[in-house]
Amino acid sequence: PTGRYLYAANEMGEFEGKPGGGVSAFAIAPETGALTFLNGQSSVGQGPCHISVEKTGRYAMVANYVGGNVAMLPILEDGKLAPASDFHQHEGSSVDPKRQTKAYAHSITPDPNNRFALAADLGMDKVMIYKLDLANGKLVSNVPAYGQLQAGAGPRHLAFHPNGQWVYVIAELDETVTAFAYNSVLGEMTAFQHISTLPADFQGTSYCADIHIAPSGKFLYGSNRGHDSIVIMAINPANGELSTVGYEPTRGKFPRNFALDPTGNYLYAANQNSNNIVAFKVDQATGKLTPTGQIIEVPMPVCVKMLTLA
Repeated sequence: PTGRYLYAANEMGEFEGKPGGGVSAFAIAPETGALTFLNGQSSVGQGPCHISVEKTGRYAMVANYVGGNVAMLPILEDGKLAPASDFHQHEGSSVDPKRQTKAYAHSITPDPNNRFALAADLGMDKVMIYKLDLANGKLVSNVPAYGQLQAGAGPRHLAFHPNGQWVYVIAELDETVTAFAYNSVLGEMTAFQHISTLPADFQGTSYCADIHIAPSGKFLYGSNRGHDSIVIMAINPANGELSTVGYEPTRGKFPRNFALDPTGNYLYAANQNSNNIVAFKVDQATGKLTPTGQIIEVPMPVCVKMLTLA
């Protein structure tokens, strides 16, 4: 949160001689944004794929995809990571015989009030809900324990609306977004809409990946890997329901991740399989995207984060 440190998940098979992945800490130079490695710790699970930092900056949380678990790591005053202070193993499966035979934790995200953390598990078709115990460095299982998606959805990532009342979950396997009403006092998720991210006439293979909401709260964006597009959806300000505005090709292959800049005026689509990041201008009135012509060559980009330098 201070802009002084960055934390990255390392999707390795072994960390310091033990099975599992790692998490790295870096210091950020305030003038240039340059990174200096500080230290690393075990992610306490195999295949870490997503990391977030709760809003006080005292703890990082990591989702281990292959391990099907989540962990919490204290952040020290100098930005370094301490060994994990908590760990939760997910248990469950769902209907897809290839992708959902066990738990696959895909992301963990703090809620806007920093009271709960929501962990999307692709293998279980659930978003697990944890209370954030910052005094003791614990993820405490909540009641209710999860938000339920439809069978075979494969939840991957989620985004909160700026009003904190709605949370949207993008699902990799059935290429949809599920809208939930969110009770920030109880940590409760209640589904009220399920909408496709693809055109009705699309016949190919595609997998959803990332999801973001415009700072204005007017539009939602999601990436389609295979269709190779960003879906644009309008958000009804009265009830949070989504309606499809259109689809913008990402001018590359397999857009695994993308980011909106803090003003909401630009979107950067990271095309993993074509090794580039493509910039788009956002129309604030319609939500539609127009390529700016700037394309940045980056080998296998899988995550884009925006930093505002002091």
